[in-house]
Amino acid sequence: MTKKIRIAVVDKDRCQPKKCSHECVKYCPKIRTGAEDTIVIKDKAEISEELCVGCGICVKKCPFKAITIVGLPHELEGKEVHRYGKNGFVLYGLPIPRKGYVVGLLGPNGTGKTTAVKILTGQLKPNLGKEEATWEEIFERFAGTELLNYFKDLAEGKIRVSVKPQYIEAIPKVYKGKVIDLLKRTDELGILDEMVEKLELKNCLHRDVKDLSGGELQRIAIAGCLMKDADFYFLDEITSYLDIYQRMNCAKVIRERAESKSVLIVEHDLAILDMLADFVHISYGEPGVYGVITNAKGVRVGINQYLRGYLAEENVRIREKPIEFDIFQPRQDVSEKILVEYPSFTKTLNGFRLEAESGNIRCEEVLGVVGKNATGKSTFVKILAGVLKDDEERIKLNVKVSYKPQYVKADVSMEVRAFLRKINPMIDSSYYKTEFIKPLGLDKLMDRNLDELSGGELQRVAIIACLLREADLYLLDEPSAHLDVEQRIEVARIIRRFALNFSKSVLVVDHDIYLIDMVSDRLMVFQGEPGKRGIARKPMGMREGMNTFLADLGITFRRDEETKRPRVNKIGSRLDREQKAKGEYYYYF
Repeated sequence: MTKKIRIAVVDKDRCQPKKCSHECVKYCPKIRTGAEDTIVIKDKAEISEELCVGCGICVKKCPFKAITIVGLPHELEGKEVHRYGKNGFVLYGLPIPRKGYVVGLLGPNGTGKTTAVKILTGQLKPNLGKEEATWEEIFERFAGTELLNYFKDLAEGKIRVSVKPQYIEAIPKVYKGKVIDLLKRTDELGILDEMVEKLELKNCLHRDVKDLSGGELQRIAIAGCLMKDADFYFLDEITSYLDIYQRMNCAKVIRERAESKSVLIVEHDLAILDMLADFVHISYGEPGVYGVITNAKGVRVGINQYLRGYLAEENVRIREKPIEFDIFQPRQDVSEKILVEYPSFTKTLNGFRLEAESGNIRCEEVLGVVGKNATGKSTFVKILAGVLKDDEERIKLNVKVSYKPQYVKADVSMEVRAFLRKINPMIDSSYYKTEFIKPLGLDKLMDRNLDELSGGELQRVAIIACLLREADLYLLDEPSAHLDVEQRIEVARIIRRFALNFSKSVLVVDHDIYLIDMVSDRLMVFQGEPGKRGIARKPMGMREGMNTFLADLGITFRRDEETKRPRVNKIGSRLDREQKAKGEYYYYF
């Protein structure tokens, strides 16, 4: 039998000794036989990993699901990089910044990516799994690795870092004023004009930060990060709220900065990560319990191993089943029965005009919506949802609609369980737990308040809340924002099965090609001039729709030979030229 090390983690937020009967202590076999005090109740439960036999009884008996006990390979023993106190999250391994390269970090949320970045940026001193570690101990641990000199420079204050945060929605809360004033404060390299042009920020320079869209905030955050004079740049989720064109623009700017500096990115859009990164580290583990960061891999190999769920060099399986992509588009089993038809209409709003062609939404279908930002996608969805009225008030859908907006926020202080139960009492049934709650990890959030959740957690709750409402048409605006790769895959699977099992129609607006590809039966394409005029084309087949969309952007996609996942062709490459010549921008074989 392979020897393993035992990790016992107690969620300090969930553990409530004053509200339970100390079942963890009561049922521990070692304590019941009087052998050892394996678990001690202080302010919170404390578990001795040395004395614990790993029976898992306390895990099952804890009413608040606060305890996790796992066995890890013996090879990890003594390789802890950081641990958040006794019975806290533990991280093994770190990504390695490389000058002149973009290094990617890919993995589920909660497996230590943020902790690793805090360590590399000097916000957190690694304790090597102990209460505290000296710099000499840290140097000894990383002796013989590329991180040794990095940590020496970090300890001596020789490394300047610049960080773009994940949740850009918080920017208006910490800065009040004009965009131009904010960017001038961060421009240490004197490249403000260049950055404004490359990231297309000219139209928002003299607007208040509080009035910006998510895409504008994202590009401003990227510009602010890259204009600082730093040695190490870290960017967390550069693609949220950006369309494909903007994502590629940002990727080009980041690559330029990486020519002479170290750049580390955390990104869940695999198509952009594949195009942008030179190397990738994979993080895996159990969210909130432990995380392991692998050695660097070639970006294509690393992403493919992640999708297969098996890391060959480490001989570790991180997922039971591989993530697979359909080879043939469009799908042939789309229902022809029409749920709603809508006439052509217009909407004028703050100098912007949306012109929508007449169209329909079929029963039991998932209709994907793509297009550049500021061409009216969210406006169109709001009109269908009844939040806005079109200019002639022609849109009157005689169906019940459930709507998840682009930006989700907690308007009430209520437990997640009570919130979802209020929407649909059936949330406690075994079916909903199996199909909705557990796949997105909401079972671990049920006892927490909505206003305590992170952006990604709140997004998952909002998606499920939308699908739980009794309706005929479900509208989801950017459900992938702040979700990791596996969560996006689960969202796509849940939406597909929901539409099929409940005979419902779903409309999904998103910029993640992977998600749109997996979830959609048909496609709507929005064209026009961003911020001035938008044209909503009628729904069309997937191939026709994607060819129309990608032709507007001037980029082509191919499938990876091994995993069949979408990959962006390098502009001007042989494949790119060949596909454009044939008019096949999407999955040409």
